[in-house]
Amino acid sequence: MSDIIKTEALTYVYQSGDGERKVALDGVDLSISRGEFVAVLGHNGSGKSTLACHFNGIRLPTGGAVYIDSMDTRNPDLLYDIRKTCAMVFQNPDNQIVATVVEEDVAFALENLGLPPDEIRRRVDDALRAVGMYEFRRHAPHKLSGGQKQRVAIAGVIAMMPRCVVFDEPTAMLDPAGRKEVMRVIRDLNTRLGITVVLITHHMDEAVQAGRVVVMHAGKILMQGTPREIFTQVDALRAASLTVPQTIEVLFDLDNQTGADLPIDALTVDECADILERYLRPAAAN
Repeated sequence: MSDIIKTEALTYVYQSGDGERKVALDGVDLSISRGEFVAVLGHNGSGKSTLACHFNGIRLPTGGAVYIDSMDTRNPDLLYDIRKTCAMVFQNPDNQIVATVVEEDVAFALENLGLPPDEIRRRVDDALRAVGMYEFRRHAPHKLSGGQKQRVAIAGVIAMMPRCVVFDEPTAMLDPAGRKEVMRVIRDLNTRLGITVVLITHHMDEAVQAGRVVVMHAGKILMQGTPREIFTQVDALRAASLTVPQTIEVLFDLDNQTGADLPIDALTVDECADILERYLRPAAAN
């Protein structure tokens, strides 16, 4: 499976107004294959959002290189094709919604591309159906909930038919119900439409839904692997100022307290309950 995103020794340095330099990315090597669902974790200042902005050409490397479907982001002649291939959805949907009617907002970028009206109509309807917002197509965006607004913003992106979508903490401003709505859409884009998904998040319960987790710390990749491989490294994650899913935290702390030699790799509540029942019932019987 070929890579749709590849970074080679990627370095990015912020330059403040007083001339102070801060290294945000420090030699990052990362490959993401077509059709993958990758979650990128890290505490504030770890470099995860700066990394995301390189995938869309919003930021360009200070050193090293970024390739999107083999296109070098440093080539300004390729910027349009890069952004058409790899789109971005940001934290605040209000920053991406520009029209006063939902379907007009989803159509906005397509109209700027000069697509025929019947093609625009088809793409808008398909995109709104994909995110479960078709019945709201004639509503005013400002009257929608936060989760609904974010789904409209996602529809506007997928109407462009990108092969990859980068979500930069898309649920950060949402309540639990809105987060659940948006995560359902993100999973569906990946599993049903085959779109490559890169999810920047600090929510562990979102990261466990990915196929691979990349942990950033101090501008470097600290570790990467499947959710089960990553989240069982509790001490290393805590040292990087990160938490772990509550199911694993419960088992890890209980194991330390009781010495019961519990497996701690439960990613769901059901898995956690099964482990507790299997290992603790004999103790209760005795």
